[in-house]
Amino acid sequence: MKWIVLGVVGAIILWLFLAYNRLVSLRQVTNQAWSDVDVQLKQRHDLVPNLVEVVKGYVAHERGTLEAVVAARNAAVRADGPAAAGVAEGALNASLRQIFALAENYPDLKANANFLGLQNELSDLENKIAAARRFFNNAVSEYNAMRESIPAVAFANSVGFKERGFFELSEADKAAVQVVPSVKF
Repeated sequence: MKWIVLGVVGAIILWLFLAYNRLVSLRQVTNQAWSDVDVQLKQRHDLVPNLVEVVKGYVAHERGTLEAVVAARNAAVRADGPAAAGVAEGALNASLRQIFALAENYPDLKANANFLGLQNELSDLENKIAAARRFFNNAVSEYNAMRESIPAVAFANSVGFKERGFFELSEADKAAVQVVPSVKF
């Protein structure tokens, strides 16, 4: 009987160790995934001043729009963590949409090679950010599911495994994605 009790206690301890190690592994994956998102966002933030400079030469009287882009970029650079970054990046996306809408009124700007190159780079980065965000959100989902499952749920909070938040689109970005242009011939 004593050996059975020791075997059961040993199995429980082993199960707890395995759960703890799995949580550590998943936490590292989420940290790495956020780092990947952060790298893409930093590259995007570095392109914005170049875009503003190119546009500034063509639309000097649209100073308010350009200042809004710079302010949104600076707020996005200062954002800390997925939740704050989601809000700040949403504001930056909205201000960048204003610049591209503004460019529609300036044919010379739309045809400018630097502007087109920056626009293409931003588009490419948007795709990379979307992929990195999906990977991060998947990693967070796995981590949160593990910390809420048995046996981890019994000890996860007490040993520092806090719930992680997703990197989500802002409501304005969600609305912009849902607007599908109609094409008529």
